[in-house]
Amino acid sequence: MPRVLGAVVLAAALLVVPSAPAHADEVEQVVNGGFTDGTDPWWSSPGMPITRTDGQACVTVPGGTANKWDAALGQNDIDLVAGETYRFSFRASGAPGGHVLRALTGLSVAPYDPYFEASPVLTAAGDAYSYTFISAVTTDQAQVAFQLGGSADGWGFCLDDVSLVGGVPPEVYVPDTGPRVRVNQVGYLPSGPKRATLVTEATTALPWQLRNAAGRVVARGATTPRGVDASSGQNVHSLDFSGYRRAGSGFTLVADGETSRPFDLGTAAYDRLRTDALKFFYTQRSGIEIRDDLRPGYARPAGHLDVAPNLGDGDVPCQPGVCDYRLDVTGGWYDAGDHGKYVVNGGISTWQLLSEYERGTRTHATNPGLAIPESGDRVPDILDEARWELEFLLEMQVPAGHPYAGMVHHKVHDASWTGLPLLPHLDPQQRQLHPVSTAATLNLAATAAQAARLYRRYDPAFAKRALAAARTAFTAAQADPALYAPASDGNGGGAYNDSVVDDDFYWAAAELYLSTGQKRYADFVLASPVHTADVFGPGGAFDWGNTAAAGRLDLALVPSKLPGRAGVKASVVRGAQKYLALQQAHPYGVAYGPANNAWDWGSNSLILNDLVVVASAYDLTGERRYRDGVLEGMDYLLGRNALNVSYVTGYGEVSSHNQHSRWYAHELDPALPHPPVGSLAGGANSSIQDPYAQSKLSGCVAQFCYIDDIQSWSTNELTINWNSALAWVSAFVAAQR
Repeated sequence: MPRVLGAVVLAAALLVVPSAPAHADEVEQVVNGGFTDGTDPWWSSPGMPITRTDGQACVTVPGGTANKWDAALGQNDIDLVAGETYRFSFRASGAPGGHVLRALTGLSVAPYDPYFEASPVLTAAGDAYSYTFISAVTTDQAQVAFQLGGSADGWGFCLDDVSLVGGVPPEVYVPDTGPRVRVNQVGYLPSGPKRATLVTEATTALPWQLRNAAGRVVARGATTPRGVDASSGQNVHSLDFSGYRRAGSGFTLVADGETSRPFDLGTAAYDRLRTDALKFFYTQRSGIEIRDDLRPGYARPAGHLDVAPNLGDGDVPCQPGVCDYRLDVTGGWYDAGDHGKYVVNGGISTWQLLSEYERGTRTHATNPGLAIPESGDRVPDILDEARWELEFLLEMQVPAGHPYAGMVHHKVHDASWTGLPLLPHLDPQQRQLHPVSTAATLNLAATAAQAARLYRRYDPAFAKRALAAARTAFTAAQADPALYAPASDGNGGGAYNDSVVDDDFYWAAAELYLSTGQKRYADFVLASPVHTADVFGPGGAFDWGNTAAAGRLDLALVPSKLPGRAGVKASVVRGAQKYLALQQAHPYGVAYGPANNAWDWGSNSLILNDLVVVASAYDLTGERRYRDGVLEGMDYLLGRNALNVSYVTGYGEVSSHNQHSRWYAHELDPALPHPPVGSLAGGANSSIQDPYAQSKLSGCVAQFCYIDDIQSWSTNELTINWNSALAWVSAFVAAQR
C-alpha cells in the first residue's frame, strides 16, 4: 500500500503453552483473574450472566449472534505503558469444542482500538494460552475482553486464571529459515540465468554441486564471496549455475554441507503462475456469488448486496456532511484483507491488468482462460475481470447536477473496522461514500481512457462511455486540483492519503492522449514537469501513490506521434539500467534499493514493479540483459531470500499462506480456506506498524521484517495491486522460452 489502518481489529495466532513463571518486576494488571472472590469486577453482555462453576467463571453464550463482539465478558480499568512488554494468559474451554474465541487487550471506550488480539480454537476439555506483546500506548482505560458471539447455536464457555502482567522479558522470535542455500523454489528457465545465495561464515570460495532428482551431480563450480549483505545482515556467497540448461524437476544445490530446497528447470510453473495470479481477482469480487465450480473451496454468497445482514452497496450514503445523495456502487474488487473498495488502489491495479493485456497485443501473447462467469463471451478473460472493477470505478463518479460533478469519491467502506474472520456477506456495518479527491478522479480518468482504446474492439458502447467519463473526470480535476484525501480518514478502512497529484495528472493526460491523439492532452503531457523528471526511483518505480511511471511507460510503449517520443523511450531504458545495477550489486539479486535500507510496506510489489520497468526496456531494445534481469528478479519472490520462503501462496516447498484477510482466514477458523494459490504477500516492511509484528520483529533488519501470520497486516496482507504486479511480471516470464 501503504495506508493508515487506524483502529483495525486484528486476530492472533494460537499459542498453547503452560503459564510462564513470574518475575520480580512484573506487575499484575487483572483483578480477581482466578475468580476466587466471586466475579467482580468482571462484566458480561446483557442476558449472559457470569456464574462460578468449579472455581471458574462460566457463561452460556446465546445463539444467533452475528458478530464476535455481540457476546462478551471482560474487565476494564487496565493500565498499559507504551513500550512495555506484557504477558496475556488464561485458561479457557468451550463446549462443544471447536468454537473460536477472540481474546483481546484494547481500549475500553470509543473507538475501541485493539492493542493485541488472539483467536484460539477452544476445546471442551480446556487449554492454557499465553501470549506476549509490546504495548504501543500508555493508557489507564484499557480492557481485557473475551468475545464469544458469531455462532448460530448456543454454547458454554468457561474461563480461569486470567493474567496480564507487565515487565515481561521480550519474547525472542527466531524464524525457521531452513537450509542455508537459498534458491528460487519454483524453478529457473533453462535458457535463463540461474543463481542462488549461500549463507555462510566462510570468507573464501566454496565448492558447490548441482544434483538432479536421482542425486547425481550434473554440474559443479565454486561460490563467489559477497561479504555482508546489508539487507539481511548475513555473510553470503553467490552461486551461478546458468551454464546448465537441461530441463527437469527435483534439482537441488549443495554447498558448505547444506542442501537447498528442491526446484525445477522448466517453464510450466510460470504458465500456471500467470493464470493463478489473475484468478486471485475473481475471489476478491464484491457483489457477486463466488461459485464453487469455478473456484473449488472458495464458494461464498455475494458480498455487500442489499441482503441482510449486509446493508449493501446498492444505495450507499456519504459520510455525514459530505453529500446529500446516495450511489449504487456494487461490484468491484475488495481491495485487500478488508471489505473496503478504494479508487486509487483499484485504479493502479486495473491499469496493470489492462497493461498486461495491451503488451500481449503487441507481442502476440495468448490470453489465459480464467474460468470466471464471463468466460466464453468472446472477450479475453483478463478484460472481463478488469471490467468488473472498471464498472465500479465509473459508479464512484459524482453525477451531473451535484456539487463536484465529474469528480470521484475516494473510497467506500464500513463506518468502523470489522474483526477477523468475517465473510463479506456477513458484514453488518453501514457502508459510506467518502469525500471526492483529485487523486481518485485522475485514477478514473487514466484507467477509463486506457479502457476506451482496449475495449473498443469488443464493446464500442462501453468504450465510448469510458472515454466520456475520462474526459469529464480530467476536466473536473483541473477545476479542483487540490482536493486531497486526509490521513485522518482511517476508521473502517485505509486512508490512502496522497497530497501530491502532479503524477496523477501526468498519467491521466498520457492515457487520454494515447486514446484520442488530441493535441490538448499532448500539450499537457509535454508541459508537465513530470515529463522530464526521473520517475524511476531506487525505492520502487510506482505504486498507488506514485503513478508517473505508469504514464511514462505507456507513452514509451504504446504507438503514438508524441513529439520527443524517442527521449521518453530512452528514459525508460535509463530507469531499467538503474534497476539492473541495483540487482547486480545485491547478493540476493534484488532490483530494489530503498533509502537507508528501510524496506517499504508492500516491498514485494515494489520489487515487481521495478521488474516491469526492466521488462519494458527489453521490449524497447530487445537486449537480453533486460530479459535476464526480470527472470533473476523473480528468484527473490520465490525463495531466494533471507527467510528462504516463497512469498506466493502454493508456489515453492515453503510459501506464505497465512496472509491477513477476513475471509481467507484458515489460521483463525479451520472451516475457512487459506488464500488462493497465486496470492502474493506484502513482504518485508522495516516499519512493522502492526502490534503482532512489533512483538516478534522488533529490531529486525530489512528482509527479516516479515512474518507469515494473519495478524501482521503491515508485513503479510494481500492486495489487488500487489497481485496485479505479480500477474504482469509472471505473464512476461511465461512468454520467455
